[in-house]
Amino acid sequence: MGEYVEVDGTMIWAESRGEGPDVLLIAGLSDPAEAWQAQLDGLSDRYRVTAFDNRGSGRTALPEGPVSMGMMADDAAGVLRALGVGRAHVAGFSGGSAIAQELALRHPEAVRSLVLTSTWARAEPYFTSMTRFWHWLATHAPDERAMLEAFFLWIYTPRAHANGMVRHIIDETLAFPYPQSAEAFQRQLETFTRHDTLDRLPAITAPTLVLAGELDMATPVRLGRAVADAIPGARFEVLAQEAHQPFQESPGLFNARVDAFWREVDGYAPLS
Repeated sequence: MGEYVEVDGTMIWAESRGEGPDVLLIAGLSDPAEAWQAQLDGLSDRYRVTAFDNRGSGRTALPEGPVSMGMMADDAAGVLRALGVGRAHVAGFSGGSAIAQELALRHPEAVRSLVLTSTWARAEPYFTSMTRFWHWLATHAPDERAMLEAFFLWIYTPRAHANGMVRHIIDETLAFPYPQSAEAFQRQLETFTRHDTLDRLPAITAPTLVLAGELDMATPVRLGRAVADAIPGARFEVLAQEAHQPFQESPGLFNARVDAFWREVDGYAPLS
């Protein structure tokens, strides 16, 4: 069951499930908490797993005025405080991984460990051009289905397009009762595109695992490697035959990998 929690005057929707060490999942561009369904279902037998709707996604409104990465990181810290969580293993995906980086820099006391999936530290020209096209697509596609069909070319593997998974995700997105507006999509995207932590990443002290998809076109392997190289002691792994959203396409693989990492951080078992 989910609930609204108040964070500095903003009502943020959060869902927690399970018991055990705390895990905070931070979603990416446009994704509501439900994007993490396979982790809420698959990890809650060992962890207390919390996912939430970022500003402008799902049931959390996008307030007037500018939105910064620091503000979104403060939201994440506020969700933990509102739920009575002192420290958590934090896993962020894409834009959520950018938020997680800022969270570890601004609120290091709240972060037990970091898993950064499909991540980057500073936009490069290709990345900027890609997000500029996404911004245009949100208001110029003939309809929402066409927009998603085009956008998801950067997000999922060819096999997910071939086996019907992408079509199913699009159907679910169109049926979701809390759709994201084009304006909210564009404003979130603008915030994420401004993300730049490259020179500050050496200050992160939390144990960190960086995961990159071999086939990821949106945040290619080189961007994740740069993040891992900048964080002291970070581990970097490339997931073979995965693209931008491996936690949805291959949840068993993803869940096993993060579980092994968290268990090692907590001193339960060595990393295989």
